[in-house]
Amino acid sequence: MKKTLNYLLLAFLLAPFLAKAQMPQDAIYMNKNQVCVAGMYTYSSWNQYWENTLKRENLNIGTQTTQSFMLMPVIGITKRVNVILSLPYVWTSNSAGNLMGQHGVQDVSAWLKVKALRVGGFSLNAVVGGSIPLGSYVPNFLPMSIGLQCRTFTGRLLANYREPKTGLYLTAHGSYGWRGNTKIDQDAYQANDRVYNTNQVQVPNTYDAAVRLGVLRKGWQTEFWAERTACLSGDNIRRNDMPFPTNNMQATSVGWYAKVQPHNIGVNARVGYVVDGLNVGQSTSYMVGLLYQINVKK
Repeated sequence: MKKTLNYLLLAFLLAPFLAKAQMPQDAIYMNKNQVCVAGMYTYSSWNQYWENTLKRENLNIGTQTTQSFMLMPVIGITKRVNVILSLPYVWTSNSAGNLMGQHGVQDVSAWLKVKALRVGGFSLNAVVGGSIPLGSYVPNFLPMSIGLQCRTFTGRLLANYREPKTGLYLTAHGSYGWRGNTKIDQDAYQANDRVYNTNQVQVPNTYDAAVRLGVLRKGWQTEFWAERTACLSGDNIRRNDMPFPTNNMQATSVGWYAKVQPHNIGVNARVGYVVDGLNVGQSTSYMVGLLYQINVKK
């Protein structure tokens, strides 16, 4: 992977155009026939978590760490329609206890982002996407599992206003996420104070909402953000038990994001911290990435 990225770097070093990396949660678009490939490394860890509403630590786990490398190509279909793909490789570990970490390819995701309305500096954007599990990881070995092994579909409405002269912008979005069943390697499980005699587990659907305030100028971007993610149903972690895919996981996070990309090559970075939650770890996360953009000639 490192060798491949080095080859891309050498090939695109002299490309004479402005690069604009973008994500499913922003209002930045690639132009028609432009492709940007991002490679992003993320490190997240926690040593305290919410068991229902009780905030506690677990000396049998110590500090739980999740790391990932994600490859994300972004394709400009038109200047108002983009396709975003992603494929992460994830690995987990603990600093104490005997639980073995997992590692492997997680879920492949695809997003379609459309600028539905633009009036002056204001735009309204529609984003739809979904994911399909690729790896053979164990979904109910939480918190060591690298995913929930279920199909997902998400619809998002995103509003953005950017002041043309200063580049100051405000972005807000809301999303609904549907999640399918996951299959576990056992014949029964307990959830919602009852026993289900099946290996098919219904994973709760989710919603998320976020607001971002930042500055976007030619070649660089910086922003502060706050985000709320929560399940629409589910149960709580039972006292001194492990998490389970049916849990009602909720988190409120704050953080900072920045990007420097004056030409075809750029870097980005992100820091996030969970300030409040339910059935989740109080994690601190860091992300760094490399961005490469090309023009596709026809």
